[in-house]
Amino acid sequence: MAGTTKANDFEDMLPMMANKLGGDGLIRELCNGFRLLMDKERGVITFESLKKNSALLGLQNLRDDELMSMLREGDLNGDGHLDQMEFCVLMFRLSPQLMEQSQDLLEIALQHEFKS
Repeated sequence: MAGTTKANDFEDMLPMMANKLGGDGLIRELCNGFRLLMDKERGVITFESLKKNSALLGLQNLRDDELMSMLREGDLNGDGHLDQMEFCVLMFRLSPQLMEQSQDLLEIALQHEFKS
């Protein structure tokens, strides 16, 4: 049935947010999301803080292994947690449409650069 989703279905809202807020606004909102999920004492997203705070974003039905997988996927430096940059990169990587738009913009910029 149209309009219904299962608990673990994901609707990618980043492209809409990017169009509405612009680049700076999108980054500001991603940083706000990071602060919602982070461990306040450590300043990073840990497994424990992700598990505890993910319900704020409607992700309360994710299993521990799914949360750990998300954490591992974003942990670029292998330290076991996500800093703000890793979180923002992960959010972009999880948005196929936004990645496609970014790639298109990069190609246009490169073409423009090589023509000058």
